Amino acid sequence: MTGRSALRTGVLALLWGSAFLWIELALTGFSPAQVAVVRCALGAGVLLVLARRSRQRLPRGLWPHLVVAALFCNAVPFLLFGIGQQSVDSGVAGVLNATTPLWSLLIGLLLGSERGTTPTRVLGLVLGFGGVLLIFAPWRGGVPGWGVLALAAAAASYAVAFAHMGRTLVGHGAPLAVSAAQLAAATGLSALALPFDRAPATPNATAVVAVVVLGVFATGVTFVLNYRVIEEEGATSAATVGYLLPVVSVALGAVVLGEPLTPRVVLGVLVVLAGVAMTRTAPAKRPPERRPPYQLSVMSTQRDVPRGRSADLG
Repeated sequence: MTGRSALRTGVLALLWGSAFLWIELALTGFSPAQVAVVRCALGAGVLLVLARRSRQRLPRGLWPHLVVAALFCNAVPFLLFGIGQQSVDSGVAGVLNATTPLWSLLIGLLLGSERGTTPTRVLGLVLGFGGVLLIFAPWRGGVPGWGVLALAAAAASYAVAFAHMGRTLVGHGAPLAVSAAQLAAATGLSALALPFDRAPATPNATAVVAVVVLGVFATGVTFVLNYRVIEEEGATSAATVGYLLPVVSVALGAVVLGEPLTPRVVLGVLVVLAGVAMTRTAPAKRPPERRPPYQLSVMSTQRDVPRGRSADLG
């Protein structure tokens, strides 16, 4: 990796990993539903401008599949992250987001669609979820609340979305245009939650800046950086970002927000990442697959990529 690409990878990890910090700050003036809608709208706007500049056209026949992807990859998880972070620290939220590959493997095993699973991958699944338990330490009397369940459901929603996208969107359409269309659909879907949201917006300067940065940079601009990393350095370099995201979220939460960073939390993060790494070992004699970069554009902060594909960003 050259110095320039390493810098680009670092900036990408910082922008994407900071999404949980911006969500936390945005919640000081907006409700989870309001944050989700604005985030999707701003991200879609950025990508629509870039798609137009690149002369990429929006897809037509893909809209039914894009709506499903927008629901599970954007509207639902973006809302759930906002709900979860009302009671869970931003750093821990980033770690729970990193469990998306674990959910992908677990769902595949339950549905019988996961072939060639090795003992190493199964051990990684157990180890990864064990790391989550280590962070929350339920044996010490702490019972995971609704916030934790919401964050876990968001990671599982990403896993469902990636399975659907892998079957219906891979190799179809121009990446910028497809990602813009998906986020535009997610904006409409997220807006459906607003009538049920009775919390009035009480915007302040911090919340406004946070939601703008979240939508423009942590959701829109990051796609372009990720695309360039994959294009110039390949999937391996892009995958590095996936492992940096929870580290960035935990570090920012501790430094900026003063969230507690105990040895148990640090060890739990390392165990989760080790488990994720083990689940990504490819089955023997199976050629690796490559995911088109447009699928990563709509993943907020960290997101899963099945074994052999480009990156786990969300």
